[in-house]
Amino acid sequence: MRNLLKVFALLAFVAAAFYGCARPSAICVSPEDNPQHHYLTGMELLEQGKTDDASAKFDRAVYCDKDFGPAHGGMAIVEAIMANGAKDEGHRKVNIDRTFDHLKSAYSNAATPEDEFAYRIASMRVQTTLKIKGWLGEVEDDYKGAMKLKVDERKLIYYDGSEAAAYFMGAAYLEAREFQQARDRFSDVLNAKKDGKWNAPADKGWKRTDKIVRAMAGITLGDVGKEIAVKDSVKRADMAALIADELKINKLFAGRIPVKSEIDKMKPEFIPADITSSPFKEEILTMMKWGVRGLEPAYDESSRAYLFKPDEPLERKDFAFVLEDILIKLTGDEKIAGAFFGHERSPFPDVPPTSAWYNAIMNITTRNIMETELSGEFRPNDSVDGAEAVLAIRVLRQRLNIY
Repeated sequence: MRNLLKVFALLAFVAAAFYGCARPSAICVSPEDNPQHHYLTGMELLEQGKTDDASAKFDRAVYCDKDFGPAHGGMAIVEAIMANGAKDEGHRKVNIDRTFDHLKSAYSNAATPEDEFAYRIASMRVQTTLKIKGWLGEVEDDYKGAMKLKVDERKLIYYDGSEAAAYFMGAAYLEAREFQQARDRFSDVLNAKKDGKWNAPADKGWKRTDKIVRAMAGITLGDVGKEIAVKDSVKRADMAALIADELKINKLFAGRIPVKSEIDKMKPEFIPADITSSPFKEEILTMMKWGVRGLEPAYDESSRAYLFKPDEPLERKDFAFVLEDILIKLTGDEKIAGAFFGHERSPFPDVPPTSAWYNAIMNITTRNIMETELSGEFRPNDSVDGAEAVLAIRVLRQRLNIY
């Protein structure tokens, strides 16, 4: 009887051992249900800004294999993004702690050079997102570490090529307002391959930073200018601040009026209700005081009041009005205001000669203060981007010998 019990006990142990060994392999069994697939999909979702969906994919990857390093790197990026969006400081700290826990797991589970490459770039992206003190130096260290690795690019699940490290280094320099270095890194990506995965975003980054570098050549931008230079679109309040800061409009325009008592009397007719809490209230009032066309309040039907709308993007046609008006006021040449009236044909396919902004656009483009597309389009209704705004201000300063 005792021997029989031993046999049963042995069989039970073997069965338990077999079940325990078989269980992990049964977690993710279908061909598509594997950590590599979930990681790749998660990274693609991150590209699309779908953070929650990406997080679910990384979770599934870790569920399939808790030691799959790249998925932990993906989760680190997600947590960093969540930390940036956290309104509560306590929640932000929790997200940051999780971020670095996942980064540690990504590093400790980097089984191959390709895994370590994915970790290095995840770390670069995390540091660029969080911008904790000394972050740029950390990104540079990870970049150097990534470039030293001998990776088989065919085995890079998401990043495809080693030039991905140069792209994210360029993105970090752009965030740090190190425009020349950003342009150089984006250039490295473009020179690495003709049709690589990172060519299109690097080309966009290179053109943007090149425009900024050209805009800043020969001038020293103030803090306002540096912040605006990297914006995808410039708000009306931002433009008022840029013009006030970089052109010193108050001083320039006042110099055209010989009697100081007349200047002292000048002030805006009213203060729009929507600028009272704007950090650029004084700059907006300066534009209003001098009646700068294109940056004036407009009647709003819904509120039945004249509003400045400080947070609305400034359109390119309105920026043309702004630049033309400054040109007229500083040169004293009123003929500029009607120099191109009466044209039968327009050089721009998207700006008819009968449009209200045609003269302003012609004045600014013929002086090379603003640029058109290669197709000749002016894009009058598009928003002004920061680099374009700074470049236009620089050229205007040169045209008017303002230094």
